[in-house]
This record gives sequence, C-alpha cells and structure tokens, in this order.
Amino acid sequence: MPDLLGYQDLPGAGLTRRQLERMVEAGEYERIAPGRFLRVGATDDTTAAWMAIASKRPQATLSLLTALSIHDLTDEIPTRSEIAIPRGTKPVTVWTAPIAWHHFDTSTFDIGRTEYALPGGKTIGLYSPERTIIDLFRLRHDWGSDLAVGALKRWLRGPGNSPSKLLALATRFPKGKPALQNALEILL
Repeated sequence: MPDLLGYQDLPGAGLTRRQLERMVEAGEYERIAPGRFLRVGATDDTTAAWMAIASKRPQATLSLLTALSIHDLTDEIPTRSEIAIPRGTKPVTVWTAPIAWHHFDTSTFDIGRTEYALPGGKTIGLYSPERTIIDLFRLRHDWGSDLAVGALKRWLRGPGNSPSKLLALATRFPKGKPALQNALEILL
C-alpha cells in the first residue's frame, strides 16, 4: 500500500472509498489535504504537506527562507514553508503544516527551478541557491536586506560559486539585480 493516496489512486490500490475511510477511522491513514491521505507515521508534518502540495500542484516550488534552509545558506529555522506557484494558480489547502504561498511571474517562474526528493519517489520543486538569493534581493522590502546579504556571504564561501554567473542570472530579474550588484561590490 502506498504512503500517499488520493481518491484517483484507489482503483490501482484495489481499494474503495469506503475501505479508505475505514483505514482513516482505524488510524492507519490520516487526511492531510482535501482528497489526500498519508499513512500514519510515514513522515513528519512538513514533508506530508509538501507531498500533498506536490501531488496537487506539480509546479509548486520551495522558495525563499525554506529554500535557504535546505541549501544551508541561513541559520534561521523556518516557522512555515514558503511555497511559490505561478501567478493565476490557486493555492492548495493543507492541514498538516503552516504554508505561506507566493505568486511569482509565470515568465520567470521556472528559472533556477530544480527538484527536491520526497519519500515514495515523489518530488517537489526547489529553487536553486542562486535563484533564492536573487529572490531575496528582489523581495528585500518584505524579507530585509540582512537575510539576503547573509545568504550571499555564505554562498560566496561555497566552492565553485561564481559571482559573474549569479549576476548573469540576475539580469532576468531587473528588480533584484541593482541591490545584488551593490552587495557584491561591497563584499568583493
């Protein structure tokens, strides 16, 4: 039996809705989002939320402070998951963990987007360290310059990281490039 089940998965698993409901009542599965059920104890609440989101919104992408944390570019511990979706996409209701939804421009949404592995062979989008730094400079009025500059400093200490490649990527984000360029000039 798979860890994550949706109503559309029931025929393939040889189950009826009533059988699934009985498994939920017995405490074998828990409802983590509308129409999404996870085997109890399969993973933590945050990962369960990411699994539910990824199954309903394949373009959903871990971003900002969540991505910084995954890339080890901050010591701050996220209190919620920062999830980016393309503008015009409706967020998903998730009950297992707090989520902050961000709507990013569809023309730049896939720039720097990679995949992050989840249990059961599932994945969710994850912005690269470079894209995350650019987003923090672009959204510094919401996140503060200290977080962006701190992440940039840690990123610069990493092996093989190239400021010129970061600036080349930043040209696709005109609101973030000037502040990023200033920070690089000061740090280098």
